[in-house]
Order: sequence, then C-alpha cells, then structure tokens
Amino acid sequence: MTIRTAVITGASSGIGAATARQLAAAGFRVVLTARRADRVEALAAELTGAGHQALARALDVTDRAAVDAFAAELVQQGPVHVLINNAGGALGADPVATADPADWRAMYEVNVVGVLNVTQALLPALTDSGDGTVLVLSSTAGLGTYEGGGGYVAAKHGAHVIAETLRLELCGTPVRVIEIAPGMVRTEEFARTRFRGDAEKAAAVYRGVAEPLLAEDVADTITWAVTRPPHVNVDLLVVRPRAQASNYKVHREG
Repeated sequence: MTIRTAVITGASSGIGAATARQLAAAGFRVVLTARRADRVEALAAELTGAGHQALARALDVTDRAAVDAFAAELVQQGPVHVLINNAGGALGADPVATADPADWRAMYEVNVVGVLNVTQALLPALTDSGDGTVLVLSSTAGLGTYEGGGGYVAAKHGAHVIAETLRLELCGTPVRVIEIAPGMVRTEEFARTRFRGDAEKAAAVYRGVAEPLLAEDVADTITWAVTRPPHVNVDLLVVRPRAQASNYKVHREG
C-alpha cells in the first residue's frame, strides 16, 4: 500500500500542528512547514518518535522563490497527494477608517498570496498523483463581515474565492478542492498575535464562551474531509462552536 503524503503549511502551532498529528495518526507521511524551523523540527521528531513518517522544512509561504525550491525538492522524493493550506492569521481589530494598510497588506500576503504560491507550486505534483486534494483553511470571516475585522475579512474572502474558483477550473481533473471555514477557535496564538501580544485583549475574545472550538476540533474536521473516498468532495464545510451562531452572535455566560 502506497503511503500518502500530505503537506501542511503553518504547522508550527495551533490548527496546523494538530492537523499534522491527526493526519500522521491516520497513516499519512506528513511534511510540516512553517517559518519557525525549531517548532516544526520538534513536531517532526515527536511524530517520528511515535512511529510516524514526518519531515520538517522551514518555509515562508509569501516567499515565492523559497516555495518553488521547496516544491522542487519535495517532488523528487515521490508523489504528493494532499496540500493543507493552513498558514494565515489576523493582525489588528481596527475599523476601516483607521486601520494600518501595512497590516492589511501583511494579511493579504499570507492568507491569499501564500495560498496561491504553495498551490501553484504543488498543483502539478498533486495532479500527477492521480488523486490529489487541495484544502484551503479559510474562516467564517471569509463568508460574512463584522466590525473591526475589515482587513482579515477581506483576506479570508480572498482565500474563499481561490478555493471556489480553483474548484471550477480543476473540474474534470483528479484533484478535488476542499474549503474548511472555522468560526471561533481558541488556540494559543491566534488572538494573541492579532492583538500584538496583549494577553488581556486576547482572553476577552473567548470570555464567557463555555466551549469554543479547539485546534483539535478543526484538525478532526480536516482529517475527516481529506480521508473521504476520492469521488467525494466536501466543497465547503463551516464549523463553529455551539455557542456561536454567526460572526457576531455568540452566547457568553455570566
């Protein structure tokens, strides 16, 4: 039986790291990429120590030359079957009127251009595998707006459109395109990064919410989607905690 290879971007923490663990447990050879080499190397060592196949590579998805070099090296090692476009993030929560254009530019680069870079670089290999999957981890921010989220919302709308358009363009090829759009997920870094290290503001995002999603919940959803039979395509799956009805409707206790 051929072991399937899955590439995961942004695998150094949060959803990316949880997805790596779950795909490895499902029998995939996982290729872990992120800017923080020490994090992905430690995770790869953890997985190989548990008997799984894992490879770590430092990679900035916004650096096209680095992405192309990574893809060229990887395809020399054998088929690539799955790409998990997980790298992304938010910066700031300012209204459109006062937001920093540099934050918007940075979010667009990683959430949109980063997805484009890695997808373009690996698409020939995914097609050649005869059974490829491109998964875009977007967000409910890519499906609806909310105040203070303009830049992130715009970027995630871009990621959503990449998935939607690519699915149309690849119809008839052996590559399926899946989009997973999580709502509120409590991870160790997302909100803290958004608020530039302000722990109090980060904690306030989840205050009173009994059970926000965890990285493992989203990873479980991703693993389920990519392990469906090849003829089954999960076009778009929205996953939220029970306490969240929309981007701006959240039940908070107390």
